[in-house]
Amino acid sequence: MSEFVTHDVKRFIVTKPEGFEFTPGQGVEVAINSPDWQDEGRPFTPTGLPDDRVLEFTIKKYPDHNGVTEQLHSLESGSELLLADVFGTIKYKGPGVFIAAGAGITPFLAIIRDQARQGSLGGSSLLFSNKTAADIIAEKELRFHFGDQAIFTCTEEETTSSQYQRQYIDKAFLQAHIDRFDQPFYVCGPPGFMESVNDALEALGADPDSLVFEN
Repeated sequence: MSEFVTHDVKRFIVTKPEGFEFTPGQGVEVAINSPDWQDEGRPFTPTGLPDDRVLEFTIKKYPDHNGVTEQLHSLESGSELLLADVFGTIKYKGPGVFIAAGAGITPFLAIIRDQARQGSLGGSSLLFSNKTAADIIAEKELRFHFGDQAIFTCTEEETTSSQYQRQYIDKAFLQAHIDRFDQPFYVCGPPGFMESVNDALEALGADPDSLVFEN
């Protein structure tokens, strides 16, 4: 089954293969089991919990690519997906700052949900950048988990709401909103975003080994 969670992001619930295991934050290559698409695997991150009886993926559609995400969004219930082995370097290393842009929040959802279930999110915070408020994935859930330790920015939308800031997450923003740099930093988003954020964190004193991101 699938359902929209934003105007261009869908939540997919699929049967969990027997013996399939993953650590929150890890990804898996997913392909559509059809002659035209079975060799077109793309990496996605399970966004549910490891002990769920089903697998959940939260996937944004990129229509200008005319590729896998658009095909996934068009699938009917009962379609079959092919899953490869899990991979990835993103994993929980303790309380810290989650920094994401757009669909870059998806590798963190399983981590956040797992830590919230254990009551271990205290001491963590979230900086989440999107183009507009309509683009924010799981906003209500994230606000519930992080409370006033979550900051949402909308870079392409004029808003008078105090719930959103119209700023880019750059060095000045990080310096203004992070009070200590001796903690883990979880970073995910477009390549340029990750590079600039990681560079800024290191310039502000973060240990390179404290930066958790997909290489």
